[in-house]
Amino acid sequence: MPTRSPAVIRGLCALLALSAAVALSQHAAAASAEEIDIEVDAALERFKKEVGGGEKFLTAADGVLVFPSVIKAGIGIGGEYGEGALRIDGKTVEYYSTAAASIGFQLGAQSKTVMLVFLDAGALNKFRASQGWKAGVDGSVALIKLGAGGAIDTENIKDPIVGFVFSNKGLMYNLTLEGSKFTRLDK
Repeated sequence: MPTRSPAVIRGLCALLALSAAVALSQHAAAASAEEIDIEVDAALERFKKEVGGGEKFLTAADGVLVFPSVIKAGIGIGGEYGEGALRIDGKTVEYYSTAAASIGFQLGAQSKTVMLVFLDAGALNKFRASQGWKAGVDGSVALIKLGAGGAIDTENIKDPIVGFVFSNKGLMYNLTLEGSKFTRLDK
């Protein structure tokens, strides 16, 4: 493999940083309530189609917070941002943003869909009453891994808040939402 000069490496890093910044800034432009609702509808339909028992699971939930597109980008230091809606009984009641920062080995950008499903009315009420809820501090979120056949094992889910993270390729594993901050938006 040919060696690269330090100037070329710095140039490539600068190009990647610029690309990541552009991707985040384009996404960070506040979407309208109608745009968010359209994207949330699509994300929920995808979940119901790809996850066995997904529709029944969502119907039994006290509420579901959906971020259709959370953009994560970074070179050493990274950040992520997305906007979404909290649905109760199938209707949007509030809009939220999610943001997180990270430090460590990372290079590039990705988009993911994040869903938090509230299975306990008390946890939902505590979330809604907060001024800025942080996963892992104000409440824990259990990330769900699907069983054989991509179905939800509702018999073993006892957590008050469960999360799902999807990429373009399906459900993502070995992720954490700890440190993600969720803030209510005025829309």
